[in-house]
Amino acid sequence: MEKKPSDDGESEGIRMKKVKKSIHPDDDRHYESMGLMRDRVEPWEDGSRVDGSKGCYEWWYFDSHYPDGTVLVLFFFSKMPIDVNGPIKPIATAELTLPDGTKFSEEVYASMEESHYAKDKCDVKIGTCYCRGDLEHYDVLFRGERMTARFTLDGTIKAWRSQTGSIFFGDREEHYFAWLPAVPEGKAVAELTYDGGKTLHLEGSGYHDHNWGNISMLKLMHHWYWGRAKIGDYKVISSWITSEKKYGYKEHDVFMIAKNGEILGDNANHTLKFMPEDRYIDPYTKKPVYNRVIYEYLTDTNETYRITYQRQGDINKTRFVDVLPAPLGLLASLIGFDGGYLRFEGRATVEKLEGGKVVECVSDPAVWELMYFGKACADETYRKNGKKTKERKKA
Repeated sequence: MEKKPSDDGESEGIRMKKVKKSIHPDDDRHYESMGLMRDRVEPWEDGSRVDGSKGCYEWWYFDSHYPDGTVLVLFFFSKMPIDVNGPIKPIATAELTLPDGTKFSEEVYASMEESHYAKDKCDVKIGTCYCRGDLEHYDVLFRGERMTARFTLDGTIKAWRSQTGSIFFGDREEHYFAWLPAVPEGKAVAELTYDGGKTLHLEGSGYHDHNWGNISMLKLMHHWYWGRAKIGDYKVISSWITSEKKYGYKEHDVFMIAKNGEILGDNANHTLKFMPEDRYIDPYTKKPVYNRVIYEYLTDTNETYRITYQRQGDINKTRFVDVLPAPLGLLASLIGFDGGYLRFEGRATVEKLEGGKVVECVSDPAVWELMYFGKACADETYRKNGKKTKERKKA
């Protein structure tokens, strides 16, 4: 007897669970219900957005790159992302990477009595550390026992969000992941003390974003590519997110391109194409990786831009089971969790096309990442005629 597909996901005789909804909304109803303006970001959006209850998490992130190759990364967490079901546990972290690759890092933990998270703007205090700002200017202090960083960031590109900034998951939109690039690019100045009293004064380029959500990202996302690059006079923020299996591996885009401080366009016009090429399996993480990640975008004024990230090497390769605390790592192995993270180095290129011909091309060094929470199958097995289908095991 012939077995026919059914509307609830049964295909070729294999029963599948109903696919749950995931959306990256850009409609008036969502803007109104979330209290957001289409044409601007307001300071309260960079204030605390969650209450710290079970499942909730939040962090403010700052990074800066300097002409000599030095990199400074600062994080302010309400709780660590691997422990979202626990209580609020304030922590600030700093990592300094010198031009020769030498790293210095430190963490500062504090009680709730020693911390606060303002709701009307970015004003976060974690013990002796703080970050404060208004979308245009930020003052940041990290003060640990071994390292101190005084950091200022002045935006050169205005605050931006991808549509409403949130991706909702579930038929009632009960879960979400939110992302706000409060400073897509800015002038960074840092004063550092580290390694027993050594000091540095640095001036370069910086970035600040803010993430929050109400359930572990592991339960929502299968994997994503994320990149941010300064390429000549251009600035690009790019991400291609693939939802977890229960959400049908639906894909969501996050994209912005700017030139000389002015935003040329973003993914709100729904023209972005994602075209990865040259696939291989990373031998350490066992994840499928693409040597070239390509985004092609058509602006509202009919200008076409193609952004290509060309991998030349790997900076970081991590298997989560190897870095989790022993009890969690063992549990992860037993349940078959094989998540991984890869960070690449190479070159990013922006091409402007007219009539299918390249009329402008600029390239610069860049760093981008692949975060992989799920099983390594979605990018190949579940793509067929634009729909995801279940692989049948061979007898």
